[in-house]
Amino acid sequence: MRISGFSLDGERLPAPLPIWRATVRSETWQVLARALSENGGRLLTLWASDRTHGASGGLVISAAYAVPEGLLWLDLPLAERAATYPDLVPFFPCAGRLQRAAADLLGVVAEGVSDRRPWLDHGAWPENYRPLRRDQSPRAAGPHREVTDYAFVRVEGDGVHEIPVGPVHAGIIEPGHFRFSVVGEKVQRLEQRLGYKHKGIEKRFTELPALQAHRLAGRMSGDSTVAYGWAYCMALESLAGCEISERASWLRALLLERERVANHLGDLGALGNDAAFAFGLAQFSRLREDWLRLAKDAFGHRLMMDVVVPGGVTADVDQATAASLADQCDRIEREVQELRQIYDEHAGLQDRFLTTGRVSPGLAARLGLTGLAGRASGQAADLRCDRAWIPYDQLEVKIATQRGGDVAARVSVRFDELLESLRLIRLLLSRLPDGRTRSELRLPSKLAFGAGWVEGWRGEVFVALEYDGDKGAHCIRRCHCHDPSWQNWPVLEHAVMADIVPDFPLINKSFNLSYSGHDL
Repeated sequence: MRISGFSLDGERLPAPLPIWRATVRSETWQVLARALSENGGRLLTLWASDRTHGASGGLVISAAYAVPEGLLWLDLPLAERAATYPDLVPFFPCAGRLQRAAADLLGVVAEGVSDRRPWLDHGAWPENYRPLRRDQSPRAAGPHREVTDYAFVRVEGDGVHEIPVGPVHAGIIEPGHFRFSVVGEKVQRLEQRLGYKHKGIEKRFTELPALQAHRLAGRMSGDSTVAYGWAYCMALESLAGCEISERASWLRALLLERERVANHLGDLGALGNDAAFAFGLAQFSRLREDWLRLAKDAFGHRLMMDVVVPGGVTADVDQATAASLADQCDRIEREVQELRQIYDEHAGLQDRFLTTGRVSPGLAARLGLTGLAGRASGQAADLRCDRAWIPYDQLEVKIATQRGGDVAARVSVRFDELLESLRLIRLLLSRLPDGRTRSELRLPSKLAFGAGWVEGWRGEVFVALEYDGDKGAHCIRRCHCHDPSWQNWPVLEHAVMADIVPDFPLINKSFNLSYSGHDL
């Protein structure tokens, strides 16, 4: 096959989107990365796997790139004794934390990297414990160590002092540590420490039957349960060669757009509240609550959890329910339009939003900013438009972009996407095709690979699945799930530069990144 000008020995996976998988050599790994970086390719994710099978196989480092042709999944088998591979950070800065996570989980290390600090291992794991290695278990790894201090980068100079925030926060926000170096109130540097919610999810996947693991995928990040559920099921269906019905695809899109609306409603209210505009929080919270209650009535769960299943969906929409869903879209749209006008004309809000937390289009491109936050900084990428799959290939989705890159731009993109999703929902309901809602899925009795790639509300959600049908009920050898927050958390450190400390909650909320989806 020939992808982005390179001839590669590989295969196209039978997925709804164009996804290719190939194995490369060490000398090709960086050559491809450089070429893809110079020609507009994006690093979607990087992960490591232990493919030891008896006396064969071994450790593998993998990377997934978004390229003009679709998605390119590359595998690099590592030498048995030296589990190292060429560094991707010079071409894709977002690879840094992904490579550090791979070192923690499997002991594979990028060659020549300057930052070798652990990322997910906070020092409480047993000595030399690599949780995703096939030859290790927590009980056999030895006693746990004392939790260690993290070597934050120190900023020196007159008047510089540090403000530690977290990892425990007020309210119900998830844990993350933010170390500010400031002069007065102006931020000179922000450094994050995440990983406090690491739950061992990737290991847990290998202990579950493949046909039931979609429930775990749907709990990766609760605000993206449909996106993760669809991506996992897409990966499983692709390795099984299962084509779902058109009606099931349309219903999945309906669920995904409702999930997008719910999150945008919540964020727009929270952004108003962080700028001392409690009226916005009250109004958008009311709209979101109405939205979630109807989801519970129509699909059995406020967040629509476990509705997307292998082979299709568990819930259908009858004529009365469709009418109710469409009517709610009309009512919500009218109120959102009124609230948008209030937000745009409120001098206090605009004073807080404009120029705050700015990420220029150039910086966004260099750092790999993606999803909603990327589109607010001029990165016009949305799978629903760029790589439209059923039913998005029939909906003519309008991409929402801004170039300001500040809080105001991220608010504007949310409004645009919310209104576009309401239009899409009405269109999906009016053109919902007939047919069954679930197809039979027969898993292969051999080694197989699958991938799922879905545009969630926060950005691209990706699932890479390795399956071995020779292993009985628990056939998942590796399931890697990727949240766009991996790309965007490091950019938040740049977005707060030169702003003041009290603006950080507002800037942070304008990104609204996932702790849980990052700390797997």
